[in-house]
Amino acid sequence: MKTNKNSKKLTLAMVALLALSVSCSDEFLEIAPTGSLADAQVGTSEGLDGLLIGAYSMINGRLNVGNERGGAPNHWLVGSILGGDANKGTDPGDGASLATFQRFQADATFAEVNVLWQSRYEGVSRCNTVLSTVANNSESLPADKVTEISAQARMLRGHFYFDLKKNFNNIVVFDETVLPTDIVLLANDGDAWAMIEADFQYAYDNLPETTDAGRVNKWAAASYMAKAKLYQKKYAEAKTWFDDVIANGVAWNGEKYALLDDYSKVFNAAFDNHVEAIMDVESSNETGSVTNANWFDDLNYPYLTGNEGPGDCCGFFQPSFELANSFRTGADGLPLLDKSYNDPANEVVNDMDVASTEPFTPDAGPLDPRIDFSIGRRDIPYLGWKPHPGQAWIRVQAYGGPYSPKKFVYYADQEGTLTDASSWTRGYATMNYPIIRFADVLLMAAEAEIEAGTLENARTYVNMVRARAAKSEFWIKNEDGSDAANYVIEEYPAAQFASKESATEAVRFERKLELSGEGHRFFDLVRWGVAAEEINAYLDYEVQKLTQAYSGARFTAGKDEYRAIPQTQLDLQPGVLQQNPGY
Repeated sequence: MKTNKNSKKLTLAMVALLALSVSCSDEFLEIAPTGSLADAQVGTSEGLDGLLIGAYSMINGRLNVGNERGGAPNHWLVGSILGGDANKGTDPGDGASLATFQRFQADATFAEVNVLWQSRYEGVSRCNTVLSTVANNSESLPADKVTEISAQARMLRGHFYFDLKKNFNNIVVFDETVLPTDIVLLANDGDAWAMIEADFQYAYDNLPETTDAGRVNKWAAASYMAKAKLYQKKYAEAKTWFDDVIANGVAWNGEKYALLDDYSKVFNAAFDNHVEAIMDVESSNETGSVTNANWFDDLNYPYLTGNEGPGDCCGFFQPSFELANSFRTGADGLPLLDKSYNDPANEVVNDMDVASTEPFTPDAGPLDPRIDFSIGRRDIPYLGWKPHPGQAWIRVQAYGGPYSPKKFVYYADQEGTLTDASSWTRGYATMNYPIIRFADVLLMAAEAEIEAGTLENARTYVNMVRARAAKSEFWIKNEDGSDAANYVIEEYPAAQFASKESATEAVRFERKLELSGEGHRFFDLVRWGVAAEEINAYLDYEVQKLTQAYSGARFTAGKDEYRAIPQTQLDLQPGVLQQNPGY
């Protein structure tokens, strides 16, 4: 949603109501009973809408307690950096603790992980407040209102618990019927997956197909249920749900889910709430707070001064060498699935150690066109600003590498209209971040099809994604209309999907390419059971390029698949929480 378009942001009066009625507690066990206002004040249709919007607002993860980056809804730290899409970037001193994190050396005192824990449990708390208030006032409310509000709240609660489960695994779950004083009796024996599935099932059964933009609908619930099944390796059940979504799913406005023709539109605020978006983090500007914009990406812009490019700061989240190399294709237009993309002959030519004032010749070899929608690299047009100048937009190249992020960065012609410059930097874009999008669903469905033995169905789904990327009219172009690089991409032939092993290899790599920088990679590697192998290979390669950033980095199997339960939480609730193995 955007200001002056279809904005549903809170009025000042509603903000005041929420400040009184929704507790933003520091610790998840210190949750106030159902609001501070009497149920008579919040138990109306209008009051419940306000409480529900408060629950929706926590999707963006902002608590305003400091060290906020760990709570980012796009998981640029815990999903993308840990998964090898990018490194911390900038220089050694800026965000120094994040360097420890990217080396898998962070312990239970890491502040950003505590914020991740807090923000997701705050979301749970707000959902439970909505549900308990509905229950306390059900006799005075229209039945359809009770169902509508409850279904949205349970969908959101399922989302928050899913996020906690995939990050921490060892979590406590509780619903609106559990009193705060009784939560301490739960310890770690709650069945998180059972509650997550129950919430998504209720949402699917009771949510409408069409909604206001930004609200969850029944097909968002179905997609999330399918994802939850996949994470549990319930492949047959996941396939049933994916089949339903792909055949029948519609977006908030009733339009059938589909891939956008132009890949770049997925990451462009001008096209938000499109038919590929299944569930997203809504963003707005001119609301009086940059919290409603993409606050979580304000550091993740090229490092520059002045208005020659987007934002004013800060050079974080620099795409990795390994990710860039992954976009190398063969002459046949297919990825190098044998991992030879990191071989010296196949590495993407970059401007490492080449000043912006010195001559540079970009890579001339075949590349998947998605590289230049995903990564800012020397001499390639950058979102209407100018060709990326290389070192001039990199804070310390020897520490962070030669690349800049590009997804979720705003276009030159959106400055001041689809951005929010009311804070310390211009770097607050207002494009929505997709929690789940249709390409993601297709590729997850392909995994389920492989497990079912229907390999040709899997190939169809993967090739739908590749066919969109192959539409040359939408590739990055130079000013003269020529392609900005040697883009070569083709669909997979049947031979690649002749066996389960080769099909799986192709699907997993397609997720890496299609969803790079969107916070999925680490969680994919963990659920596939290959995190130690893949991440250590990545670290071994990257440390050769960025010695200071990755010196001593190592992924430890049996430990690093999940984050530490924050020590702050263990200290505050002794005997309730149990630390994850290895910490």
